[in-house]
Amino acid sequence: MTEQVLDKETWPLEAEAALNDVRKHVREAIVAPEMKSTNQKIYLKITTYEDEVYIVEMSASGFNVVSSSSANRNKASDRKYETLYALLDNISHRYRESFGEELSSKLSDLERQCQG
Repeated sequence: MTEQVLDKETWPLEAEAALNDVRKHVREAIVAPEMKSTNQKIYLKITTYEDEVYIVEMSASGFNVVSSSSANRNKASDRKYETLYALLDNISHRYRESFGEELSSKLSDLERQCQG
């Protein structure tokens, strides 16, 4: 499979869209300023609520951890994830809790709307 090539303006837009989806469930989520991106990949820096820092490579083939301050690195780095949600779900129980709480709250709101 050939890696999808995006221009240098498109990768940051794609990265920001992915980061915006998870930002409220982690301590920090930014494009990694210390890592050089290319037209085939961009790097994200994510700090979880457990205070673990992960550098995540985002490419057309998915997301994978390339470095980490955590002992969990081996748990996540051996595979690519189709989504950033799946990667975070695997490495951060606080992400999982936060995401689940938000989902539960939204479902409760929807239930109230349907009943009212």
